Amino acid sequence: MFKIRNEIETDYKIVEDVTRKAFYNVYSPGCMEHYLVHVMRGHEDFVPELDFVAELDGQVIGNIMYTKAKLTDENGTEKEILTFGPVSILPEYQRNGYGKMLIEHSAQKALELGYDVIVIFGSPANYVSCGFECCKKHNVCVEGGKYPAAMLVKELKAEALDGRKWYYSDSPVMNVDEKEAAAYDDSLEKMEKKWMPSQEAFYIMSHSFVE
Repeated sequence: MFKIRNEIETDYKIVEDVTRKAFYNVYSPGCMEHYLVHVMRGHEDFVPELDFVAELDGQVIGNIMYTKAKLTDENGTEKEILTFGPVSILPEYQRNGYGKMLIEHSAQKALELGYDVIVIFGSPANYVSCGFECCKKHNVCVEGGKYPAAMLVKELKAEALDGRKWYYSDSPVMNVDEKEAAAYDDSLEKMEKKWMPSQEAFYIMSHSFVE
C-alpha cells in the first residue's frame, strides 16, 4: 500500500537516512543533502505544511521538503514563491514514479495554500514530465541576468508570471556550510565516497546557461 502523508518528528532520522542514501555520490563524492534536511526544519523559510513522506507498506521510502523563495522584478517588486529540495527516493525504489507522485501531490497542496510558482534547480529530464519548464521561457533569471539550464519553473496558476524579468533568490538555508555538512556526515554510519559518471554530468549541467 502506497500513501503520502506529512512528515512527523519520528520520521526525522529516517528521512535523513533516506536522503543520504538517495544522494550519496550522485552529484559529488558523498553528499550534503541529508545535512540540509537536518537544518532546514528549524529555519524560518521552511514550510512544514509541504513536508511530505512517501510510505510503501509502512516503510518511508521518500520525502519532499519546501522552503520559501522569492522573485524580484527590475523595479524591486518582490513575489514570494516556493522551491523544493531535496526530493528523495530510496535507490531501490527510484524510476517507479514515486518521486513524481510526491511532486504532484505537494504542488497541489502548495496551490491550495495560495502559492502560484515553484522554481527549482535540477536536471530537466527529471522534471519536465511534472510540468516544469525552462526558466527563460518565463523570464526568470539569476543575478547577472543569466538563465541557468538547470533552473526550472512551474506555474501553479496560468500566467502567474506576466512576462516581466524576474530575478530568483532562494532561502539562506540553502547556503550549506560544507565543513559543517562534512562533519555531520562523518558522525553517521560510514558510506564509501567515490567518483561516479553522474557527477561529471551534473557539473556540466550546473555550469550551463540558456542563451
